[in-house]
Order: sequence, then structure tokens, then C-alpha cells
Amino acid sequence: MSKGNLNRRRFLKITTAAGFSALVAACGSPAATTTAPTAAPAASGGGAAASGNAALDALVEGAKKEGELTVIALPNDWSNYGEMKEKFKAKYPFLKLNDLNPDAGSADEVEAIKANKDNKGPQAPDVIDVGFAFGESSKKDNLLQPYKVSTWETIPAALKDPDGYWYGDYYGVMAFEVNKQVVSNVPQDWADLLKADYKGQIALAGDPRKSSQAINAVWAAALGNGGSADNAQPGLDFFKKLNDAGNFVPVIAKPATVAKGETPIALRWDYNALSNRDSTKGNPEIAVVVPKSGVLAGVYVQAISAYAPHPNAAKLWMEFLYSDEGQLIWLKGYSHPVRYDDLVKRNVVPADLASKLPPAELYAKALFPTLAQIDASKKVITEGWDKSVGADVK
Repeated sequence: MSKGNLNRRRFLKITTAAGFSALVAACGSPAATTTAPTAAPAASGGGAAASGNAALDALVEGAKKEGELTVIALPNDWSNYGEMKEKFKAKYPFLKLNDLNPDAGSADEVEAIKANKDNKGPQAPDVIDVGFAFGESSKKDNLLQPYKVSTWETIPAALKDPDGYWYGDYYGVMAFEVNKQVVSNVPQDWADLLKADYKGQIALAGDPRKSSQAINAVWAAALGNGGSADNAQPGLDFFKKLNDAGNFVPVIAKPATVAKGETPIALRWDYNALSNRDSTKGNPEIAVVVPKSGVLAGVYVQAISAYAPHPNAAKLWMEFLYSDEGQLIWLKGYSHPVRYDDLVKRNVVPADLASKLPPAELYAKALFPTLAQIDASKKVITEGWDKSVGADVK
């Protein structure tokens, strides 16, 4: 089994037998650095945010003095962030939550840190939630500060920087979100999207030059059209065909544009598509399709800005996200949280919540790429989109 071809079936087998960390360790983890991370409050059960201790109390007091927390690129309908933010505000009502640019992509988040290095106001993000490759590149650019949450040991080794500069938060697979009121013949695979039936109907959920979600959609298309974990170019070639055929709409697909029929076929992460399906309540009816070929898994990561104006509030936010409560909020939004194996092992996943997750067999062919493959494909797609496809997505 090569590092670039760890599939969902193998993933499920290993998580059942030995835990999530046994699988992701096979992908390899980043090289260690020598910078010491900030100490986290001592863990107890679901983490410091749930346990209460002197270190957490000190963190809370520091956050009270700061009075604010600035997040960025967290739409309410993405991975259940709407509930996440509301529960955090209810838990820590003394913090004003500045919610910057919910529709920003990963590259926008990184640029916001760079642009606000000397800005201590609400336009300077304290924390970011970005595609896997952006975590390591941001660390290399000295844009992040290390912090290990109290549940650190339950985060798989290959999905976190060993010194705490970034850590995985959740993952999903690329899927088709389809408005069945507009599209009667629901596409089941990438090749179907080239049919004349779908003229002016297909859109990405981001700009493929800077959005991880859109980049991964193009890469998934490559997997379904002769490409591989090491060859993303067929994805660009495929989108050129879609664009030339008039099937591709150069508009960023959002739940509202899908519901209105402006972008009735959106390519997005399964957890976002499933969440949107639930929110429409059948009006219109939404189909969520995991394609028969080219199933790509994607992991996102959390990090704290090196220039965070509110570092204590940022750490408190991380403690909440990585507590059992925070992890289950993500799972409720159909995204698999990074501590999922630990939650299952301790029997803290409610049965009704587990029953709402898509059948595991839909994910049997999913590819979990390595960081090196992610970096290489990101470069091919972001730098090659204009030349290969030529559609300005806005």
C-alpha cells in the first residue's frame, strides 16, 4: 500500500482495529521543530474546556481582559459552524465574536494574517481554519504560533504539527450537491457532468486559485478522469471541457444559489452538501452524490495567528473546538472530527447522531493524499487554472 493510496476501506478497517492514528501515521508526519509550544490546561476527560482547572481559569481570565475573538472564513452552514459559534458565545459571553468574511478561502485567511501583522483591531484574525497544505506553508512563513490543546494526545500524529503550530480539525470527501427541482437526471459520476443536459448548471464552491474546497474539486475530477494523487492536470483538462461546453458556471456556488437554481449542481465537501440538504427541508429537494470514481478526502486544520491580537481568547476557542462538545458539534454537521476515534472508543457519540452519517461504503474508494501530494496538486491547479481553463470564478 503506497502512501498516496490509503483508501476509505483500509481507513475503516484500521479505525476499527487499532484507531485512527494507526492509519494516518502511515501517511507520514511533518518534521519536528525545536520551538516550544504554549502550555495548555491539563486535560481531563473531554478536555480543559470541559474540566475546569487553574490553568483554564487563567486562560479564561486572560481572555476576559482581551474581550474579543476574531475568526475568519467560518460560514454558519459550513461544518455546523453556526452552532459552534453560538455555543461558544453562550459559554463565554464576555467575549465579543468578530466574524470576518465568512465566504473567504484558505488563501484569503493567510493573506489576512499577513496584511494585519501590525493591526490590533477587529480586522486582524486570531485564528484560521484552512486546507491541510496551508497549515504547513503558513508555519514556514512564520505566520503561526504554537499551542497544544488539552486533548492533544488524542489527535492523530500525522494530522498535527509535532510542536503545535497547526492541527487537523475535520475531514470529508468531495461530492455533488444537486437541486432535483431543476436537475431531473442526477449525475452519478464525473463523466456525466459533460452531458448537454447540464449546460449552465455546474459550479464550484470557491475560486480554484485560492479556495481549498475548489482546488480539491478540480483534483477529484482529475482522479475520475485518468489522473492520480500525483497528477492533477487531468482535472484542469476536464474543467476546460466543461467550460468549453458551456456547462460550467464561473460563479461561486452557495446554498442560496443552489436553492434558487442559479448553480443547481455544486461541487463541494459532503458535509457542506449534506448540511445544505437538511437546511432546505425538501424545498427544493437536494440530492448529495459521492461520485462513483474520483473520490477525494480532504482534511482541514486549525491554527492561531502569530500576530493574534487576542491570544488567550484564541486558545480558549481551540480548547472549545477540541473538547468533546466541540467535536460533536462538527460531527452533527456531517464532518468527521479529528478526534472521532477517541470519541467512539469512549462511547460518547450519541446513537441518533451516528445514524445520520452517510453509509461507510460510499467512501470505500476515497483517497487520503499525503502533504507532499497536496502541495504539488495545489501548485498545479492554482497556477494552471487561468492558462488551462480561463474562467474567472467570482
